[in-house]
Amino acid sequence: MSLLRTLTIFFLLSICSSQLAHDPYVIILGITQDGGSPHAGCENACCKSLWQHGKKEKISSIGIIDPKQRKSWMIDATPDFPQQYRKLTVEHDTELAGIFLTHAHIGHYTGLIHLGREVMGEKNVPVFVMENMEEFLKSNGPWDQLIRLKNIQLNRIKENVNIKIGDSLFIEPFLVPHRDEYSETVGYQVTGQNNSLLYIPDIDKWNKWEQDIFKIILNIDIALLDGTFYSQNELPNRDMKEIPHPFISESMELFFDLSTTNRKKIYFIHLNHSNPTLKLNSPEWINVYEEGFNISKEGDIFRL
Repeated sequence: MSLLRTLTIFFLLSICSSQLAHDPYVIILGITQDGGSPHAGCENACCKSLWQHGKKEKISSIGIIDPKQRKSWMIDATPDFPQQYRKLTVEHDTELAGIFLTHAHIGHYTGLIHLGREVMGEKNVPVFVMENMEEFLKSNGPWDQLIRLKNIQLNRIKENVNIKIGDSLFIEPFLVPHRDEYSETVGYQVTGQNNSLLYIPDIDKWNKWEQDIFKIILNIDIALLDGTFYSQNELPNRDMKEIPHPFISESMELFFDLSTTNRKKIYFIHLNHSNPTLKLNSPEWINVYEEGFNISKEGDIFRL
């Protein structure tokens, strides 16, 4: 290879690397269900060793990072907010520009309390919410205090309406069926110049949704999907009809007719502490990968 050609290739690779360094990306900040893992009150094998060794899997949340603007956005404010906030602002050197909430179950919004005067005493942090979620926060303490003291500033968002958060960077909420005791439930699509990502941490069974999840997966690049439970028998002392998530085993069977390429787009997230796929190299974890799917990991990065 000639010196000129070598230098040309090196130059082009340097340009690509530089552009990639400035591309927005999504980072996974946590992967577990609202109670985290280990789980309060759990002394079963799934949690016991975690208690003994002081290990923890954080609660499901993702960050959207725009290195060019040095700004970030968080989807859901979890009980693990302190560590997840630090990941975005210190480790990735950004300013938190806003928080998008999915719904009013405890693992998805209670981290907002850290923005109040007892902790950070922040001013006017943008919090993006649907109509019912807005009303819930305004009508209940201590969340209404965050609003009165202007620790947070609520911004109403609408179903299927794109919000521009950066150059060629958009986020769009969409309604999904779930246990909506206090608010509606939404997922989000995050779209950059090169790729798009779907985030649905909570949903009831896929057949309850009016949207065609197959078509959505075909037209998305990455799909982070509700994988709360692996199978029907996971919680023998609970009525699973009261917590109707799509089992990972069901989802794999449902999506198996997708091509290998499309199956590889799917990453299961929002895993309950009892979910055996939380354990690396468990038979269930291995099965997910053998079937062509993925389990989300904290720190996973997806370029947009």
